[in-house]
Amino acid sequence: MGSEKLEQLKTIFVQMERALIAYSGGVDSTLVAKIAYDVLGNKALAVTAVSPSLLPEELEDAKIQAATIGIPHQIVETQEMENPNYTSNPVNRCYFCKSELHDTLKPLAKKLGYPYVVDGVNADDLKDYRPGIQAAKERGARSPLAEVGVSKLEVRQISQSLGLDWWDKPAQPCLSSRFPYGEEITVAKLQRVGRAEIYLRKLGWENLRVRSQEDTARIELPPEKIKDFILSIDLDLVVSTFQELGFIYVTLDLEGYRSGKLNRVLNKESLVMGNG
Repeated sequence: MGSEKLEQLKTIFVQMERALIAYSGGVDSTLVAKIAYDVLGNKALAVTAVSPSLLPEELEDAKIQAATIGIPHQIVETQEMENPNYTSNPVNRCYFCKSELHDTLKPLAKKLGYPYVVDGVNADDLKDYRPGIQAAKERGARSPLAEVGVSKLEVRQISQSLGLDWWDKPAQPCLSSRFPYGEEITVAKLQRVGRAEIYLRKLGWENLRVRSQEDTARIELPPEKIKDFILSIDLDLVVSTFQELGFIYVTLDLEGYRSGKLNRVLNKESLVMGNG
């Protein structure tokens, strides 16, 4: 199945002839960049948007992965933090983020002679509440993984089959996803939660989230890792380190890490309002 879908993806890029990839360095957009480069060579361009909601380590990973693939790579800055529709953190915050992204990439693509802007949205993304997908579609972006029906699991399987070392890289959505809807997002808050996650990753805890609600940090780990974390880590040191970063309270989520957990607060009414 994976090889069949890989061939379909290649065909899409053959038909495009030239393509600009919205490239975050995540496993999805990196696979898209890899296939695009294998098919189009230097007629494919990867572009990474930099803003306070992107961890510096993620940008470095993106640069390394692009260099490994061989695809030309550019960096652009986006200004979503200047938009109160974004920083007020409504339920459709991602709509304004992706609007800013594609309002930046689309004219760049036109200027450089790329008829298509392509992103890494996969088939599973279409099953969750993802207002950013709507913004991308409105601006004409294409999502080959979703078009072919490639799931997140298949993204990893195809990446592994192509010899990409980062095929099992944990998902790393933008740092704004760490805050409950309605809490204002600031550069200082983004940096605080980012440094907290980097600190835990350097201690060896790769797949995690630090959710931030006002002055409280809530650490989410895979459920099977919670016991090891409690028994093996210096809890007092973690608490003091987080407090030095600006948190007052430090908690551990006993349910464990679940992607999209903050979307639980959404109901049909708020979804309708958020898309309005």
